[in-house]
Amino acid sequence: MLIQDLLKEFTFDLQIKNYSKRTIETYNYNVGQLINYLNDLHEISEIEDIASIHIKKFVQHQLNIGNKSTYINTIIKSLRAFYVYLIAEEYVTLNVMARTKLLKEDKTVIQTFTDKEVTKMIEAYDFKRYLNARNKVIVAMFTDTGIRCSELINLETNWINETNIKIFGKGSKWRYVPISLMLRKYMIRYERMKKGYFKNKKLEHGNYFLSRSGRPLTSVQIENVVRDAGKIAGVREDIRCSPHTLRHYAIQSNLRNGLDLYSCSKIAGHENIQITKRYLEGLETENILIMAQKTSPLMNLK
Repeated sequence: MLIQDLLKEFTFDLQIKNYSKRTIETYNYNVGQLINYLNDLHEISEIEDIASIHIKKFVQHQLNIGNKSTYINTIIKSLRAFYVYLIAEEYVTLNVMARTKLLKEDKTVIQTFTDKEVTKMIEAYDFKRYLNARNKVIVAMFTDTGIRCSELINLETNWINETNIKIFGKGSKWRYVPISLMLRKYMIRYERMKKGYFKNKKLEHGNYFLSRSGRPLTSVQIENVVRDAGKIAGVREDIRCSPHTLRHYAIQSNLRNGLDLYSCSKIAGHENIQITKRYLEGLETENILIMAQKTSPLMNLK
């Protein structure tokens, strides 16, 4: 059977299972890379003709063209998911991905904003008009909660509580994320301005953050809000001003301020605690020493 036809069926199955659009696009693109490789270099288009050696050669090809281990591992994970589907649907009996191991990844230290830079980014916007108020709360919410860009975009007004917000996250999983008194104060001001701004307009969307025309925001619009705040704040040039960098900042700040790894992982919506551990590597030695002072066994004796 043609691999291309099975990919279409696999994509449809992901849609039925309510995978995010971005995840589906990633799987589709990654499996598509294998299809093109097999077609061009081995003249293979049928699923039955793929053997483990072809997968190994494909991985080697990815290395040869200069792709990093982290990128190639994403492709391998997509191919694994594809083959799990093929096995379940009985299109193949042998899982050629079973012996394909993930590549060893270089440990990267996550560099993020300083407290001073984040303060200036929040101060880049004011409460004088709706769009400014909205942008200020967007930056403040990323800072306070560490939620993902897609999660902020999809956040609905009726998911907002006094002390937390309900998040529909990665893998179609729900979780609750706490919000600080300061963020709630900002949100109350924003909500008042939002109500006044749209008082003569009929809103068709329940999203918490809306464009000037009352539509849900796009990821590009959100990224522009953060990038512009970074420019105004004078953030260092080697730091990428993005929602994801603010997420890094929020997670590292929680760890730095004493939140335990397990709780931090749950709030961040990580699949496992190993992902959260990566953020510890970005903490300065000075921060770790301060954290250790707070948890000193001798000082905490009762």
